Amino acid sequence: MTSSHPTDRSERRGVPRWLRVLIPAVLILGWLAAAGIGGPTFGKLSTVVSNDQTSFLPATAESTEVQALLPEFLGADELPAIVVVAADAELDASALEGVDALQQAIAELDGVVETSPVVPSDDGQAAQIVALLDASGPSSDLTGVVEELRAEVTDADLGEGVQAAVTGPAGFTADIAAAFEGIDGILLLVALGAVFIILVLVYRSPLLPLLVLFTSVAALCLAILIVFTLAQADILTLSGQTQGILFILVVGAATDYALLYTARFREALGQTQSRWQATLAALRGSTEPIVASGGTVIAGLLCLLLSDLVSNQQLGPVAAIGIATSILAGLTLLPALLLAFGRVAFWPVAPTPARPRTKPEDKGVWGAVARLVDRRSRAVWIVTALVLGAGALGVTQLQANGVPSSDFVVGESEARDGQALLSAHYPGGSGSPTQVVVPEADQDAVAEALADAEGVEGVAVASEDSPSGSIPLPVDPASPFAAAAPTVVDGQVLLQATLVAAPDSDEAQQVVRELRDVVHGASADGIVGGPTATAIDTNDASQRDRALIIPIVLVVISLILMLLLRSIAAALLLLATTVLSYGTALGVGALILTALGIPAMDPSVPLFAFVFLVALGVDYNIFLMTRVREEVGRIGHRRGVLRGLRVTGGVITSAGVVLAATFAALGVIPVLFLLQLAIIVALGVLIDTTLVRSLLVPALALEIGPNTWWPSKLGRGPR
Repeated sequence: MTSSHPTDRSERRGVPRWLRVLIPAVLILGWLAAAGIGGPTFGKLSTVVSNDQTSFLPATAESTEVQALLPEFLGADELPAIVVVAADAELDASALEGVDALQQAIAELDGVVETSPVVPSDDGQAAQIVALLDASGPSSDLTGVVEELRAEVTDADLGEGVQAAVTGPAGFTADIAAAFEGIDGILLLVALGAVFIILVLVYRSPLLPLLVLFTSVAALCLAILIVFTLAQADILTLSGQTQGILFILVVGAATDYALLYTARFREALGQTQSRWQATLAALRGSTEPIVASGGTVIAGLLCLLLSDLVSNQQLGPVAAIGIATSILAGLTLLPALLLAFGRVAFWPVAPTPARPRTKPEDKGVWGAVARLVDRRSRAVWIVTALVLGAGALGVTQLQANGVPSSDFVVGESEARDGQALLSAHYPGGSGSPTQVVVPEADQDAVAEALADAEGVEGVAVASEDSPSGSIPLPVDPASPFAAAAPTVVDGQVLLQATLVAAPDSDEAQQVVRELRDVVHGASADGIVGGPTATAIDTNDASQRDRALIIPIVLVVISLILMLLLRSIAAALLLLATTVLSYGTALGVGALILTALGIPAMDPSVPLFAFVFLVALGVDYNIFLMTRVREEVGRIGHRRGVLRGLRVTGGVITSAGVVLAATFAALGVIPVLFLLQLAIIVALGVLIDTTLVRSLLVPALALEIGPNTWWPSKLGRGPR
């Protein structure tokens, strides 16, 4: 009896019992308060979210400069919605009357600034109305106006066999906003539900998964509170996709850190009766790897601040805040909860010094994996590397040069259907012209050059005197526009070029690239913007970001690993294997997406996938190698590698499955960018935790021997 209570006596002499009760109580109450304050901000987050592509472009982009000038030429901050009505035959008098009545009804809607006259198509089978919507308020207000507009179109009496849809920039914006509506509800429910099921299977305990999930949700509430406050103060700019990534990243990362701490706490409970001593031991064993792995992810994310795109820049600090709150919750709230509940949290299989493990360490799956790596280390790493390399060959199928805005929403999209109707009866760029701002003195030269350019249907100049807001060029002296004058702002005019191709098509992008050369040749101060130019500038900036940020992330993470492991060789080994894992995930993901019929990819997807997979992939290697380093210092290199593999195998693989499941949950949001990111990151995490961390890294460490730790003292130890 005396030998079983030294810990209790040491506690009585050290930290008083009241303090051991007060510390976890204060931490739990503090986090409950943070969750209580942060929870309600979930519903308010949409008020600070913007999905306007032009608001995320670099300030130096031509399309950004043009967008900033448009309100001065066209009046208030307006976004066009195009109502298109079409039939398989020529529209009869009854249908045209219905379209005229619809135009009048639309003009009376709140939020509609102005409407154009009804414009029939040349073939007589279609008619269109351009409605300028007030876009100066929150995106939710614009979406509401589009919904009212669509309801008006649905209720209109247009006759049998007539199709109608609302498209144009406002229509696509509303469809994107609708696609993101599930972020606050279904995304979190799916992610948390998947994590709960996995945790129940891992722990075989009803209470422990709830404690871990509460830790993750509390971390998310605090992150949302901070991000919302910063966005409200205009310090951060938040988009729907950034919001979704933040939710998933916090839930996944916080759960991973909780799994690592819980494993250490459970191990400590198998060595002592004291919950306090078990907590101290678990904190000693888990703080360094959790802080190091989280710090690595934060460092990688903050490299996104070097991006030209504001959307990429803002994802860095937003996601870094999420990782920081995950670390904080994993090292304060969860330890406090487990200290409070003790062995009850693990019921019905609670560890005790008399029963520290359910089976010997060298038995089970991870005992078998360790024996395989021990006996066939060279064959294991060669075969694993070849398999990963073969998967990486799929990168040759990657088409990460951008996707049309009409494909941004997965599934049904009224704007996409309307764009198809519009393109069938009108020039593809109708209602979404390419905007060109030039000095007034260069107007005629630029207008003539635009009109002569291939792929341009027509050219007009913005005019306040015209009922339609523009004057077709060249002006016919006998036309009603003959007396109208162009709108001049600071000596500049706005030309509008209507393209033959749809504004989000590859053909339109090629035309606009050529138009920029034409405009710059005719006017040294001319700038080209509009929807197509915005897509071009976004894709170009994304590709520049990839070339700049990926090497920087590699250098930053390499330095962190070298400092953490005190070894150059080990750091390079971990980084190389993680990059190979990323290449495999990208290659296999490209093959899957091609098989699904969606090979085109946003240029930001490979960059985001790289940051997440390399930073998070290194996380798992940090979990492994910090434990291996600890064991090597006690029992030697070979035995230390194998024991580190055995004791971390279950927790790291469980963490990988959790993170993969949470990223896969992004697929429930019908947005192509998030679907592609979900597939690639989920694949990469599974590959990293099942093949790279379990087989490739330990096999290479055995092959290299103690030199793995060069130039630290461990590298000079006995073999």
